[in-house]
Amino acid sequence: MTTALIADDEEAPRQQLRAALAVAWPELEIVAEAGNGVDAWDLFLAHEPAVCFLDVRMPGLTGIEVARRIDGAARVVFVTAYGDHALAAFDAGAVDYLVKPVDPERLARSVAKAKAGLAAVPAADGAAPALAELLRQLGTQLRPEPPLEVIQAGLGKEVRLIPVDEIVFFESDSRYTRVVHQGGEALIRTPLKELLARLAVDRFWQVHRSIIVNQRAIASAVRQDDGTMVVTLRGRSERLPVSRHFQSLFRGQ
Repeated sequence: MTTALIADDEEAPRQQLRAALAVAWPELEIVAEAGNGVDAWDLFLAHEPAVCFLDVRMPGLTGIEVARRIDGAARVVFVTAYGDHALAAFDAGAVDYLVKPVDPERLARSVAKAKAGLAAVPAADGAAPALAELLRQLGTQLRPEPPLEVIQAGLGKEVRLIPVDEIVFFESDSRYTRVVHQGGEALIRTPLKELLARLAVDRFWQVHRSIIVNQRAIASAVRQDDGTMVVTLRGRSERLPVSRHFQSLFRGQ
């Protein structure tokens, strides 16, 4: 059965799309719904759906930014409001999209296109270069907040300001996020998925659902005999796991 994710920051459009999909694609299983881009990305990693319906404008991460991170690992259909300036770019870039409220005939065409795409052989190198460039340009235009430059970490009665450039990697568990930096390490309560929305994508790479690493700190990526991958760090002994979805970051391996 084909699986899908729906992401929209408003409940009513999510309900309307869910109902429309039940008619247009009855065998589709909606495995997750998200009300913002941060949760959409986290749920994508948890469920790895085959199709993602992403609202273009969401808090945290926009639908464009989520699609960039998906990088061709799923079929993406954007959902946007009538009159959104992104529509012209979508038309020019042959991106599949739906306009809210969803029209049944337009949805039927999107469903047919998605089924055809799923039946085709997937690209080995992620999204097509033209699509990747379109998403990069739109992502820059729609990014809601500037990247973080400093992380605040409480150490007893002290609040330490850690420059983002000095951070080696972030690692999260169920309660805290561990911040490993050049001067030591600290624990913060901000979830990793929220940090991801505020970190510069060209400086910090997510390599695992629970790990983000400063790409300048990476020495190498090593593929293990069992097919898994780890990254080694410059001047450090840690070996960080790279989950399957993120191995494409190291295409030379």
